Amino acid sequence: MGTGMRSGEIAEAGARLLGAALADCRAVAGGDLSAVVWLRLATGDAAIAKTGPDPRAEAAMLDAIRTAGVPAPQVLAVSDRVLVLEELPDRGGLDDAGWRELGVALRCLHGAEGEDYGWPVDYAFGAVTIRNAPGADWPSFWAEQRLLSEVAAMPAEFARRLEALARDLPNRLPARPAPALLHGDLWAGNLLAADGRLSGLIDPACYFGHGEVDLAMLHLFGSPGARFAAGYGALAPGAAERRAIYQLWPAIVHLRLFGAGYAGMLDRLLDRAGA
Repeated sequence: MGTGMRSGEIAEAGARLLGAALADCRAVAGGDLSAVVWLRLATGDAAIAKTGPDPRAEAAMLDAIRTAGVPAPQVLAVSDRVLVLEELPDRGGLDDAGWRELGVALRCLHGAEGEDYGWPVDYAFGAVTIRNAPGADWPSFWAEQRLLSEVAAMPAEFARRLEALARDLPNRLPARPAPALLHGDLWAGNLLAADGRLSGLIDPACYFGHGEVDLAMLHLFGSPGARFAAGYGALAPGAAERRAIYQLWPAIVHLRLFGAGYAGMLDRLLDRAGA
């Protein structure tokens, strides 16, 4: 974990932020890039404490999601090192009704629009910086801040193909889609469910961009199915052709963070994107 804090230290820090004594704690399953701890206070209240690349930025992202009317944990306290969150129920995955709920929630999230693409601050997936400076238009943003942001660390053939695709993005992506509020890392592991229904979205990497970006990520490691699609509603023409272009960013991140085992994924997506 990037902070070097052990589970007990994270729990103690969380309890101090809440102004109460710690009674119990345990590590819980979290992401690859942060540590997550369940804690119970002497008052009997429970909460979740976690580390991350920038706890204050994550707190602002969760607040933005909740302000949009989409379920996410309430921020209880935050410091530069630890984020303390409401404990949401998490029992199993989504059923058909839950997937439809997710579609409706995601359409609601994407209905919250910003003034420009990007986010007020950069963020990170581990050692990979998520660059959020606004671009002149959407193709420029996706080229400069996503496809080309790690190109110096890519094998030469991947770098060449990404650079060629980036030059062609004005012909492949809409120039100025509505700057939708994106979760930014939307996959099944960042969805909480209880008894089949959606409890909340967690571990965001928010920015404003084309809503299809979240859909592309959600489809990268699985298929949410017809109920989700019905809840989200119709997509703009050409969405299927754009999906591989948007899936390239998480593939780049996985290759950079977890190694050559993801080279095949990036190669296949470049093929699908015509690069």
